[in-house]
Amino acid sequence: KLEDLGLDLTFSAEPEEGTGGGQVELIPGGCNVAVTDENKDEYVKLLSHHKMTASVREQIDAFLDGFHDVVPPELISIFDAQELELLMAGLPDIDIDDMRQNCIYGGGYKQTDDTIQKFWSVLRRFNREEKAQFVQFVTGSAKVPLDGFSALRGAEGVQRMAIHKAYDASLLPTAHTCFNQLDLPEYESEDKLREMLLTALKHGSEGFGFA
Repeated sequence: KLEDLGLDLTFSAEPEEGTGGGQVELIPGGCNVAVTDENKDEYVKLLSHHKMTASVREQIDAFLDGFHDVVPPELISIFDAQELELLMAGLPDIDIDDMRQNCIYGGGYKQTDDTIQKFWSVLRRFNREEKAQFVQFVTGSAKVPLDGFSALRGAEGVQRMAIHKAYDASLLPTAHTCFNQLDLPEYESEDKLREMLLTALKHGSEGFGFA
């Protein structure tokens, strides 16, 4: 539980180094609102938005002003972040054999498990765009390192793709892009696995932007 960690967090953020000023409240009166197990998801979302967007708004606006001098906003406004990356970088060639050789398993899965065999079979049937969407879903980017999946990087440096077992087959697969980790339930059939994975990829573009 969060309370066992003794962090004593509130809905506030420390000012960025060199900016001066006091704590920034993530919600009105946030300095007086404790972070608990019940509201920690909202806290993480608000803190991430502050760190990635609000606290660097001036720099983002300056970048966008320069970018829009080159590319008018109406030309790219129809694309989301993932589509724009694919537009700029193109569809990569995804080597499934290389991905499989450099994948690790945990959370109850072994390489020989039936669900893992179904997963790789499904991935081989994906078209080029679906493969790119899968890599983007798990790692946060459709780009593959020049040295292949053995050089895949995460929050702690080189971090190979991992597949962990999720224990509710009524839910979609989920991903932790900081760790290049896929949480995959044991679905009843290969067709069901394909259906649930494609649905997850379709809805996996939500996240933090420059809005």
